[in-house]
Amino acid sequence: MSPKVSQEHKEQRRNQLLQAAEEVFIEQGYENTTMKHVMDKAGVSRGGLYQYFDNKEDLFEALIGEQQKEIMDDSLQAMIEQQGSCWEALLMTFLGEEKRATDDMDPLAPSKLEYFITGRNEKRRREHAKKRYHHAYGFTEKIIKAGIEAGEFAPRFDPEVIARYIISYVDGLAVDHAIVGSESIKLKEQTELLIEYLRWGLNVKE
Repeated sequence: MSPKVSQEHKEQRRNQLLQAAEEVFIEQGYENTTMKHVMDKAGVSRGGLYQYFDNKEDLFEALIGEQQKEIMDDSLQAMIEQQGSCWEALLMTFLGEEKRATDDMDPLAPSKLEYFITGRNEKRRREHAKKRYHHAYGFTEKIIKAGIEAGEFAPRFDPEVIARYIISYVDGLAVDHAIVGSESIKLKEQTELLIEYLRWGLNVKE
């Protein structure tokens, strides 16, 4: 009779596999990564990996889903309170906890681009991309609306349009960064411009 494995242990194991997968996807890119690469990195058997993930696509979707979940798991109000203001919460969504412009891009960005762009004609990936986009801009719009209600913002444009603009701008930077690199596109400077444009477009009251 095999011993029972606790849910906590399963979650820990799953997280360990996702961490190993993240390292592999960063090193190899999406297309070049194989499940064998992840097995070797995690030090598990084929069965040990396939017990949690059916294939590479399933594994990658779980990984990027966890990234998005980290931002959106907490309630909006809790997030705003933690960051100190709606403006700071908004910056955190696309700049990270440090909330400042740098030449650093999400190291998984090239793999995400491979996954979504090369697979844009596959129904599963297209639907996943649409879902991620709607979640991202929808959450961003909620922050902006919360800022309006709090008297922090008096936007010059429709909040939905501003939210969509942020997502599209950041995605565009990710594409250029993956192709030509941060120095060529002046990632830090463009991000600083985005911040100042948003400060103006939202008419931030500080």
